[in-house]
Amino acid sequence: MKEYVNKYTFRNRFRSSDNYANQFSTKGLNALFEYIEQVEDDIGEEFEFDMVGICCDYSEYDDFEQFKDDYSTWCDNYEVHKLDDIREQTTVIEIPDTERFIIGVF
Repeated sequence: MKEYVNKYTFRNRFRSSDNYANQFSTKGLNALFEYIEQVEDDIGEEFEFDMVGICCDYSEYDDFEQFKDDYSTWCDNYEVHKLDDIREQTTVIEIPDTERFIIGVF
């Protein structure tokens, strides 16, 4: 049994969570929802909503500098200087009208 989750429900489930309310910005949640829906369309399969799994699989960053702080050793070893360099390793979901982005955790 699968439950249909629209963008509004997706955002509200995160916002009402005691543990994950601040995991992603509102714009980040919108971008993440749209990304997940696109993946579902691409593979022809719906995913079960799993907030904990989503939080384990994705992280949002304010900007490239914050990402570099978290992944400093990796960035130094692989000469990471821009988002395209990260894309070579994992998923990057840019958040429109911001410097923020979400990555698939690796």
